[in-house]
Formats: sequence, C-alpha cells, structure tokens
Amino acid sequence: MDILLTILQEMVKAHPTSNFVNSLYQQYCNRGGLSRKQLEGLHSKALITESISQAKIATLEAIIKKKPTRERAAASIKAPMPLKNNSIGEMLDEILEKYPQHKRLLFLKSKFDNDENITPSEIAEIEKFKKLLL
Repeated sequence: MDILLTILQEMVKAHPTSNFVNSLYQQYCNRGGLSRKQLEGLHSKALITESISQAKIATLEAIIKKKPTRERAAASIKAPMPLKNNSIGEMLDEILEKYPQHKRLLFLKSKFDNDENITPSEIAEIEKFKKLLL
C-alpha cells in the first residue's frame, strides 16, 4: 500500500487547479519519490484538506522524519600558512648568484617562492650546497 500515492491522489481530487499538488503528483509518478522539502510542503497542504484522514497524515509525518536532513556544513577554518624562513631564501639567492643554472637549487627556489613546504632534509641539502659552493 503506497500511502504517498493515495495522499497525492486525494490531494489532486481536492485541489485540481493547484499547480503545486499537480507537480508533486507528476514528480512522484515519474521519479518514484519526493524530497524532504517537497514532503513538508505536501504535509502542510494535507493538514488543510479535510478529506485526508489523520492516520495518513501521521504516516506522512513519519516518512518525513525518516528522510535525511541535508544541511550545509559550517565554513571550515583554514590552517595558517607556515611562516617563511627568510634565511633559506637568502641562502638560495647567494648560491644562485654564483651558479644560476644549478637545477636542484632552482627547483628548491621555485618551491620556496610558491610557499610550498621545504622539508628538513631539503634545508640540510641547501646548507650543504652553501658550504661546498661558497
């Protein structure tokens, strides 16, 4: 027994000119279901209609309560950007002044300029290059 279909059929009989009820009936017949908001609108209309029994209205309320509530998530808090270590940038600039074509240092410099995380092993690598090349 499909309670929603019987409620919709009774609503169409009670309100034949209502676009809202007719569209709900068409959607239910075509898609096989209604959203929570549509069911809430149907419930408010069904309360006004006297030809629908209270038992069917109670069943409609139970169906509405079973439907999931879709709410927007609260705005997420972004993590603060890591502070830039300017000494690393200065070391990279010093080395690149003497060796502007050094590929690994160019890669690390672009990583530094794009505010990407530079790992401790990469920092140690930069310091090693500074000792060797300067």
